[in-house]
This record gives sequence, structure tokens and C-alpha cells, in this order.
Amino acid sequence: MIRLFIFLTLALPAIAIAQSNQRYKIGVIDLMLLKRQKLGAIELSKQIGADGLEIDMGGLGNRPTFENQLLTDSIRQQFIDKAKEQHIEFSSVAMTGYYAQSFCNRQEYIQSIQDCITTMKLMGVKTAFLPLGVQCDLKKNPEVRDSVVARLRVAGRMAQEAGVVIAIETALSATEEVALLKEIGSDAIRIYFNFSNPLREGRDLYKELKILGAKRIAMIHASNKDSVWLENDPQIDMKKVKKTLDKMKWRGWLVIERSRDARKPRDVKGNYGANVAYLRRIFQTGN
Repeated sequence: MIRLFIFLTLALPAIAIAQSNQRYKIGVIDLMLLKRQKLGAIELSKQIGADGLEIDMGGLGNRPTFENQLLTDSIRQQFIDKAKEQHIEFSSVAMTGYYAQSFCNRQEYIQSIQDCITTMKLMGVKTAFLPLGVQCDLKKNPEVRDSVVARLRVAGRMAQEAGVVIAIETALSATEEVALLKEIGSDAIRIYFNFSNPLREGRDLYKELKILGAKRIAMIHASNKDSVWLENDPQIDMKKVKKTLDKMKWRGWLVIERSRDARKPRDVKGNYGANVAYLRRIFQTGN
């Protein structure tokens, strides 16, 4: 027993180094774990087997900024300490309030972006998730494009100055996203690629990845609609996804958003545990 303890103690730094050098890391989302900005999301992430956690900025509503408790020093430190204890990284900070609220039309948006960037800096996070949401869907509402571009240029300058990246999710095709990024003209604005978007529109998932290229993809939501677990999803050849990403020389976070068993959508441990285990087999152990 003593020898085993000594071995494990000596092995921990090597394990930590191996994890930090992983080409692909697997993450989950506190909001989807039903623990939005709750400390318990960190321990649950560990139990599920994830490498990291995407933590949400909190609700937005009609407030000028997010209902974000992480700007309170004592609360934020609890999250940082718990993550260190559980060996969980914060993969990203998410502004999911903009799914329902209008990033392109609301009068105040700069404070919310600044609060997100401040939170990122305080927590050592390099990437933020910004969904353009329903009202700023550039496919359904092309008339808001000028506003979206203008505001993302502002957000890009803010992110660039802070040394962070804001990853946007749109409903556009990869070719259209390339054009959008060129129009924005900021290396600090990139794409948060979501498997479900091209699949829903009948586009070629693997071709879309290649069109965007490694430098334009900040992170990946590695899941599809809720129906079946990833390993049972006939729409995705995950080994082909890995082969595509390997060839692109992309590396980074694969964050699981959905792909829950539709029969048991609230079985958090079952759904996300199965999906994390599957992505680990494909992307980290090669089985």
C-alpha cells in the first residue's frame, strides 16, 4: 500500500503534464449539467470524466450585463480552488444569455462584453463563447448583418487588447463564415464550430471543417441534437472527424453540448458520462 501511494504521488505530475499536452481536451458545460454557475458543476465534471468545464456568465434578460457572481472575489476564488482540487480546467466562459437576447439590437452590449473579458482574465480563461442567437441569425435576418459586424469589430478590439478570443456561433455555412470573419477583420474573433449546425442543414460536416481551417476554429461543440448518444449517432463518423482535424493540425477543446438520449434527457451523469467516455476513446486513446 505504501509503495502504491508513493508511485501515485510521483506519477501525479507526469499525469498532469500529459493532460496539459493533450492535443484534444474534452469539456462539458455547467448550464447543460443543470448547474449554471454552481460550484457543484466542477465536481460533477470530474465524476463524468471530463478534462474541463465551460462556465456560464449567468442570465442576461433586460439588464445591461450578466447576472454574474464570478466578479465577486470570494465566490470566484471558491471556483478556482475547487477546480484546482478536482484537476478540472476552465475551458471557456459562455455568454449564453445572448441566445435569447439581441446582441445586434440591444442598446447596451459593451458592458456585457467587458464583464466577460474581465471574468476571463481573473480566471485565466482564453476563450469566450458568444452565440449570435435567434434575433441575430444572419441567415434568417440578413438585414442585421451591418450591426453584427460593427459590434463584433468593437468586441474584437476589446478582446485583442486583453489577449483573449471571442468565439461566435452562427447559422451560416463555413464559406459564409469565412467571409464574415474577413469582414470583421479581427484575429480575436473566431468560430465556435458546432457539429449540429451543418448536420441540421444537410451540409457536409467534414468539408465544413476543412473550409474553415484550423486557425478560424477556436473551439468545437462536439455534439448533435438530442436524440441518441454520440457513439450511436448515424449522422457522425467520429473517427472521420478526428482524421479531418488531425490533417488540419487543429488542436483544442471538444465541448459536449447535447447528444442526450431523448428518452432520458435529464440523466446528466448517464448522458454526458457516455459521451465523454466515447470522445476520450476516439480522440485521446485511439480506440
